[in-house]
Amino acid sequence: MPSIVLVAATARTATIAVEPTLYRYHLPRPFDWRLTFGNGETAAGGVTETVVFTLVDLEPSTGYALTIGDTTFAFMTEAESKLVSISDFGAEPARDDNTAFIQAAIDALPHDATLRIPRGTWRSCPLFLKSHMTLLLEDGAVLSAHSDRARYPVLPAYDDIGRVLGTWEGVAEQCYASLLTALGCERLTITGAGVIDGGGDRGDWWTWAKETRNGAHRPRTIFISNGRDTRLTGITVRNSPSWTIHPVLCRNVLVADLAIENDPDSPNTDGLNPECCRNVTLSGIRFSVGDDCIAIKAGRRDRRGGLDQPCESVRVQNCLMERGHGGVVIGSEMSGSVRDVTVLRCVMRHTDRGLRIKTRRGRGGEVRDIRLEDCEMDHVGTPLVVNAFYFCDPDGCSERVQSRTLQPLDEHTPHIGKISVRGLTATNTHVAAAALYGLPEAPINNVSIEDFAVGYAPEALPAVPVMACGVEPVRHAGILVENVEFIRPPNFTILEAHEPERL
Repeated sequence: MPSIVLVAATARTATIAVEPTLYRYHLPRPFDWRLTFGNGETAAGGVTETVVFTLVDLEPSTGYALTIGDTTFAFMTEAESKLVSISDFGAEPARDDNTAFIQAAIDALPHDATLRIPRGTWRSCPLFLKSHMTLLLEDGAVLSAHSDRARYPVLPAYDDIGRVLGTWEGVAEQCYASLLTALGCERLTITGAGVIDGGGDRGDWWTWAKETRNGAHRPRTIFISNGRDTRLTGITVRNSPSWTIHPVLCRNVLVADLAIENDPDSPNTDGLNPECCRNVTLSGIRFSVGDDCIAIKAGRRDRRGGLDQPCESVRVQNCLMERGHGGVVIGSEMSGSVRDVTVLRCVMRHTDRGLRIKTRRGRGGEVRDIRLEDCEMDHVGTPLVVNAFYFCDPDGCSERVQSRTLQPLDEHTPHIGKISVRGLTATNTHVAAAALYGLPEAPINNVSIEDFAVGYAPEALPAVPVMACGVEPVRHAGILVENVEFIRPPNFTILEAHEPERL
């Protein structure tokens, strides 16, 4: 009897997890499913190959029963005040720019209404969402960012009531508005089976990665600031100008069954970066991006004013990270502290690093209570990295940052501790099984590594395991440590190199 869990129900969609505690991202075989109304009449049927999947084309305020194998699970969709199509306000796929028409539709929505984007490609400049609305992208719908940067408004770092409107690397700064921008929104839902295309390959976005134009940094594709009770389910988000989805200073964020896709050579196109957020669940997401897949951040101390608030209670489960610089990354902007992060039953393939924590002197804050359990990695350079000498910022290679001698403890000293890795299998590892480099004045403490099995890729070439000065390239190394306090010696097994099974 397979277990079925309701991840989220909206008025028109439902995201489901089947056997989420047994499997990782893929199911061992395709599972047939059947959806019926309360009277037993068939509503839909299909097959899922993944643990987390989304049912679409549902009716609001309706009871359904989902049957998989010999398990039947009943649920009800949410109520909806009104269904509105962007076509009702004059949007047309043939138009070069639908911004005014789509924005008019958003502005006219009553509370708890759904705005439908039908099948077709709809070009638009930045749109501003609002509270108590659902944006529904139907199967075959593409909301496509316009290529003309001159049409993008520039948002200041803060609005007149002090809300953050734009950030860059942990500091509030001017940014171009994102294709979808949500400021102070409550109960916002973005769902469906369609595509949000950030237009990163159109225009010049990828040619000025760390620079500004008109005093502003590049936009995200979806930017959510000071949100409460935000849900993103079912959709594909691709081709971002910079970070793809960036919730900042948000509470209660759920992202499930998304595909996040960016060109592998696109600069700083992280997949999903919760920053200074609390109560974040990331479930059943597939990543293939140009930088880190997930980057958990907490602002950066800076004379211009950093965000510098905690990011805590983050759960990452049943996700697939197929390519990127890191699978799940914490930092390097972590001055407000990152606490209580769980990575559970995830798969990482062809990422430079798996679980990665990075910081440096000057950041302050702490990274604590980090757990990775029952995960699989394949062709990951170094599966576990903790680096307190990360050479970011102009002074990153200075003696103050990189010195391996004891330095004075102060409020700018970062602290890392209580890290648990259990049940990790890493095949075709290239560089090292793990690399943990702590500060002599603040060692990494309370580290536990249990049931860690590693096999090495025969074709691997030497490379540095961490981005710090004075670290030599290695190949097929074990667990490298510097200033680390273990609870007990690591439980570490070397496997024969082999291709992993599909889990």
